Amino acid sequence: MPALSLSLSVAEKARLTAGMGMWSTHPIPRSTLGSVTLSDGPMGITGGRVDERDIALLSPCGLALGASWDRQLVSRVGGVIGEEALRTGTQALLAPNLNLLRSPLAGRAFELFGEDPRHIAELGAAWIDGVQRQGVGCIVKHMVCNDSETDRRTMNVVVDEATLREVYFWPFEVAASRGVWGMLTAYNRVNGIYCAEQHQAISQWLKRDLGWDGLVMSDWFGTQNGPASFRAGLDLEMPGPARHMGERLLPALMDTDSDARRLDDAAARLARLAERVSHPLPWDGSAAAQAQRRHTLEEAAAAGFVLLHNRQRLLPLAAQAGQRLAVIGPNATTPCFQGGTFARVALMPGLISPLEAIRQRFSAAGVEISYAQGVESDYRIPPLHHLPLRTAAGERGLDVAYATADGGVVHQEVRDASSLIWFRDMPGVGDMLRLTERATVTVSCQFTAPVSGRYGFWIGGTGEIALQLNGERVATFNGEALEGDIMGKLMQAPHTRLEFPLQAGENLTFRAEMALGSSIAHGIWFGCQPPQTIDLLQQAVDHARAADSVVLVIGETADAGLESIDRDATALPAHQVALIRAVCAANPRTVVVLNVAHPVDTGCLADAAAVMVVWYPGQEFGPALASVLAGDREPGGRLPVTFAQRLDDYPVRSLTPDAAGDLWYHERQQVGYRWFNARERPAAWAFGHGLGYADITLIAAALTGDGVDALQLRCRLENRAARAGKAVVQLYLRGPETAWSALAEFAAVSVPAHDEAALTLVLPRHALQRWQVPAQEWHLASGPWQLAVGFASDDIRATFDFVLTPDGKISHRG
Repeated sequence: MPALSLSLSVAEKARLTAGMGMWSTHPIPRSTLGSVTLSDGPMGITGGRVDERDIALLSPCGLALGASWDRQLVSRVGGVIGEEALRTGTQALLAPNLNLLRSPLAGRAFELFGEDPRHIAELGAAWIDGVQRQGVGCIVKHMVCNDSETDRRTMNVVVDEATLREVYFWPFEVAASRGVWGMLTAYNRVNGIYCAEQHQAISQWLKRDLGWDGLVMSDWFGTQNGPASFRAGLDLEMPGPARHMGERLLPALMDTDSDARRLDDAAARLARLAERVSHPLPWDGSAAAQAQRRHTLEEAAAAGFVLLHNRQRLLPLAAQAGQRLAVIGPNATTPCFQGGTFARVALMPGLISPLEAIRQRFSAAGVEISYAQGVESDYRIPPLHHLPLRTAAGERGLDVAYATADGGVVHQEVRDASSLIWFRDMPGVGDMLRLTERATVTVSCQFTAPVSGRYGFWIGGTGEIALQLNGERVATFNGEALEGDIMGKLMQAPHTRLEFPLQAGENLTFRAEMALGSSIAHGIWFGCQPPQTIDLLQQAVDHARAADSVVLVIGETADAGLESIDRDATALPAHQVALIRAVCAANPRTVVVLNVAHPVDTGCLADAAAVMVVWYPGQEFGPALASVLAGDREPGGRLPVTFAQRLDDYPVRSLTPDAAGDLWYHERQQVGYRWFNARERPAAWAFGHGLGYADITLIAAALTGDGVDALQLRCRLENRAARAGKAVVQLYLRGPETAWSALAEFAAVSVPAHDEAALTLVLPRHALQRWQVPAQEWHLASGPWQLAVGFASDDIRATFDFVLTPDGKISHRG
């Protein structure tokens, strides 16, 4: 946009390099291009307030979509999220997350598409296409190597350049090549340089070599050095107002052609994004359109369910009159729809739980349904608002009062949440950064104790807090200073815990007052756990013994996957392991449904008749699960990650940087299944594995083409079952002097009952190239290659050998 550089002053262009507010950019002066409104959004639109009031549709998580291996379906889900953006007035989404699941310990594993760069790149590009077709921009994240959360703002990823370019940067390269409108840099360092200051990745690889014309912005509070980031190619610091860039750049700008060109480039890229999002499609708010969106989300949830094993074909369950089906587990009534980062979405009311959906589907056929909880849910802070809370006026919810230094209440509202967070502005209080005198926020409510016993209470926040229960001061909390990882600390929710005795029927008054100091953000969080009065495990065993079949739904809670925290184990909680073993012993016809979004240890699952992992499946979890259990739908997923027996079997068993702050990517390109493949080490369930309800096999395959740009694998599939089914055909390549095979291409295909399907997969040139560091170019890797075709990385049905010559010819095939 050459006219822009002529019409704006240096100060005006500099101002554009920082955001205007928490979720907005500055408008372009003297133009019709306004401020761009942003929102987090890998699973749905979070909204500017990031709380329970901004309700939106919730899609399956990244790993669940990755498990579908279905480009078209993922693009349709992207379209649903893009339409939600239109409804909410959001113009650009901080999504999708294109990092790799390098380890099952990754705290944000659920946001990722999987562990393979090509698989991630293809599905990420499909999601982006679905969103951007609506006229809504995607800002892909987090470039690059933000594959774990521990010490994310200071850690230094040490990785060789070939691995960086071929594995971790590849999904971003594909996104750029296919026209994504923006990228967001990660907090961490790579080889000693903060990602927002990575000149090679931003200015050389993206902008120069790929000719990409999109905008590069920082993660929130992720800029460390304004001039260094600006000169590396960062176009926009977020959020606003400026901390390191914007007007603060002016003293550092030099009267040089390079700084002038860089400033023009940054301003032009923001203007280009603003222009692109200024032509959105109209939103269809009809009931039919909304029903179709929910149908797509339900279809996507089921398409991501991975049936790991199914002994004696227990699934699908027979829905016959007189049968008794026991539904067991806390996640049947309180499922984990999503993770607990700032990308979480406020759920619409009236969602159907797995238990209720199973009741609706099976009771209609005369099946008797019983339910037992089995174990307590594993909340970090059990939500207070899950209890029947009352305000002083008798409404549902909590009273929240904001007061100034003189004690005068300046704003009041009713909320229905267990965590309240404010960025920059607070109702009645105003700009929290400009607080010079003490202000307070008070949260209060009442509830009637359902049972007698000692209740657990949790309280924490960013200011000094005093907690009163029934007028008695029972706890204080000194407050968590928001320094360094601001977003991470708010999500970690540091707290203190206490116990308080109550009698059944006793009214409790809860009151927490927090003092506010000057800060960019504030938050207060609280929780309550009633005492347990029955033997949950024995109750579950009794239900299992009395049933013909069992559906055991266990897993995580919504605060399990967090920012700034990684896991320290892959084992399920001990009490859940005990529940699985006890229920399977009581009834061998048990289906275990794993509501988790990362690989878990598999030893405790050996006695289950069937095991299905459903990830975080979004808001339509219940209907999708019921339809798959009944056989109305097929479990369409294939693993996008490797499941090993135990943590010690994985190549990466710790995500904690060393004493120097370095996190070494010692496995180099052998990420995930490649590491198992190179060592011929079996996994519990391999990358790409998954069962359906049909019986599909490969009956013919042929490799054709005499040049690198003409290689095609033609195959035929046969379905021997009486129902249609899905197959995911996967191609793996092993190159010269390489000990492992890597995914080269894949396709999801539906095969009708008692029929065949033909499929042609084109091998992309990139799969036969390697990054040459000295030349900074992609080169064909000449020599002997082997192509394998199958249904998983360890389920290969045919192989083909060929030799690639330096000029791209195929001299031999076998």
